[in-house]
Amino acid sequence: MRAAYIEQLGPPDEIHYGELPDPRPGPTDVLVEVTATTVNPVDTFVRSGVFRTPLSFPQCVGRDMTGTVLRAGPGAAGFRPGDRVWCNSLGHGGRQGAAAEQVVVAADRLYRLPDGVDPETAVAVVHPGATAHLALHTAARVRPGETVYVAGAAGNVGSALTVMAVEAGARVVATCSARDTGYVRSLGAGEVHAYDDPDLTGLLRESCPDGIDVWIDSFGVNDLTTAVELLASRGRIVLLAGVAARPVLPVGPFYMKDASILGFVISHATVAELSEAAVTVNRLLAAGKLRPRTIERAPLSAAADAHRRMEKGELHGRRLILRPDLDR
Repeated sequence: MRAAYIEQLGPPDEIHYGELPDPRPGPTDVLVEVTATTVNPVDTFVRSGVFRTPLSFPQCVGRDMTGTVLRAGPGAAGFRPGDRVWCNSLGHGGRQGAAAEQVVVAADRLYRLPDGVDPETAVAVVHPGATAHLALHTAARVRPGETVYVAGAAGNVGSALTVMAVEAGARVVATCSARDTGYVRSLGAGEVHAYDDPDLTGLLRESCPDGIDVWIDSFGVNDLTTAVELLASRGRIVLLAGVAARPVLPVGPFYMKDASILGFVISHATVAELSEAAVTVNRLLAAGKLRPRTIERAPLSAAADAHRRMEKGELHGRRLILRPDLDR
């Protein structure tokens, strides 16, 4: 099969495109023909070694894919040839990646694609969608009527956070660039402010007089001083981005508010947590509520260039879909 893979950790130039042996599924695995994959920031962390995880070289890159079942092992209950499926947890933890013509997926990490859902739409949102679910429900345990602040709400994860928080019955206050405010409002945010407004803190204080219950910065700035100032009593700060961030935590005010800081890495999510997130993702996909803003297509052979563009910040707010069939 053809695949995009690395033979050692390093920069995007380490990604090769060429022939690898066809994967062989075990008794509880499913062999899938890949329709589409994509690139996430965490994929660049794995490839470069920023995020240390067991790998087996040559290592196919990527974690998300949609595809069609070719063969299911006898212990892979419920999957049959021809089923349309998706996965968002390949390419780390000792598992081969998604950037290949065929992949082997453990049955408990594979989910059916809802009827009528376009595979490109799905592969674009299954990672940010699962991240948003873990942030809001697994970590913050958001409740109806609470106020959720989403920074970077026009991005891939930020838009999913906004949609899911609204669906959970929360009031969403969001920030984004001034040109994106209309888009974020269309996702259901009650109030939207430009992130570079010089009076942003004052605007948030005025619009949230009782404080913010859940603070999530999907952009990764993680201004904990402002977050703690604006938190409600027993508010929760969820950290899900900002590998290089080193913010100051005002411990005194944080302590007096009975506040919490909750951090998570989706790569550490359990199979059960990912399965719960998949239920939410599939429901919103089927309803047409979870969708990418912009899709760009490229052949699988362009994986190295896709990683370069991701690291340069050229893909913010858009999803680059890699398709094996565009190389044929």
